[in-house]
Amino acid sequence: MKLFFAIALCVATAAMAQSSPAKKELVAKILRLQQPSIERGASIMVERPAQKIMQQAGGVLQNRVPPERRAAVAQDVETDLKKYLEDAVPLVRERAIKIAPATIGPLLEEKFSEDELRQLVAVLEMLESPVSRKFEQLGPSIEKALAEKLDADMRSVIEPKVRALDQAVVAHLGGSSSAVGPIAPIAPAGPVNPTPALGSNSVLRLPKAMGK
Repeated sequence: MKLFFAIALCVATAAMAQSSPAKKELVAKILRLQQPSIERGASIMVERPAQKIMQQAGGVLQNRVPPERRAAVAQDVETDLKKYLEDAVPLVRERAIKIAPATIGPLLEEKFSEDELRQLVAVLEMLESPVSRKFEQLGPSIEKALAEKLDADMRSVIEPKVRALDQAVVAHLGGSSSAVGPIAPIAPAGPVNPTPALGSNSVLRLPKAMGK
């Protein structure tokens, strides 16, 4: 009996893993629907080393470059980084789309049955629907409304805690003045920038990936 169930399980697993023209068509559709996500992932890979360079450059800019030269040096660095992104992002995006069928495709065919692939297509198509896009566009307004109300409700609770933390840190460092200025809102009043400024103490900014 155990042997029978083992054989049945192997047969069922093999059937699920089998490829078919229908599976390949569904996988191709999934990859088309997921192309924006694939491109974003490729862009992030390209931007990651640039972010590290920006962070390091920001520190050097503040500590080693004379104040009167900082703006010019920052502009030169940003020009080089922009050129890097313009050159590298399209190349990596194009390669990601090209290799996706041979890398992601087999995994989808192996791990999902034909019926599951159909369900996945339906879910992805729903996410691409006008209603879903409308909700996504409303995201910043939703975040802003929540952030403003949260700040209004909780500022009086959180601000003393921030002040206490500030004083404790100053005491540890042997200082006598506050380490922080006016307390900022405890939640962002608006959407978070997907490409945040790096090295907030400098004038350097990471240019957005081209075509985003």
